[in-house]
Amino acid sequence: MEFFIKLEAVLKRILLLGYGNPDREDDGVAWHILCAFAEKLGLEIPTSYEEEFTQSASIDFAFQLQLSPEMAEDISAYEYVCFFDAHTGNIPEAVRLVEVESDFQRSPLTHHLTPQSLMSICETLYGKKPDAALLSVRGYHFRFSRNLSEETVALVPYAADLVWNWLNTKAAL
Repeated sequence: MEFFIKLEAVLKRILLLGYGNPDREDDGVAWHILCAFAEKLGLEIPTSYEEEFTQSASIDFAFQLQLSPEMAEDISAYEYVCFFDAHTGNIPEAVRLVEVESDFQRSPLTHHLTPQSLMSICETLYGKKPDAALLSVRGYHFRFSRNLSEETVALVPYAADLVWNWLNTKAAL
């Protein structure tokens, strides 16, 4: 019984996990949202996506090129996780935040894993999963550039505010 008490004590609070290709213009919007959120908290902002974020007492920041099954173990240690990604206009809203349920989804692409599938892996392998959400932000251009398009830059503050509000309703920042 003592093992479970210790395990529960090491449960982390919040993970903000952005993913995308920052070398493909708006596909890297997640990194910019992470930076905006870190700035909101008064944290030092990395100058490049290759650098790590300064972690706060209750929020960890991470940026990856893509989601992978190996992330499930780390993610399962959190109470809350919010995924950030770009979308190409297949979602009606320019910025949308939705709850993520555990749902394994098969993909015809070998290197594509959804947040829903990652939650399913957490639940299946570790018997638990965090309360999760997915923030999708409209990308307009996906050329070879590390800069966001003007249209997507304009969406970043609103996206950071949505995540802030979600966390405040869930975790009382």
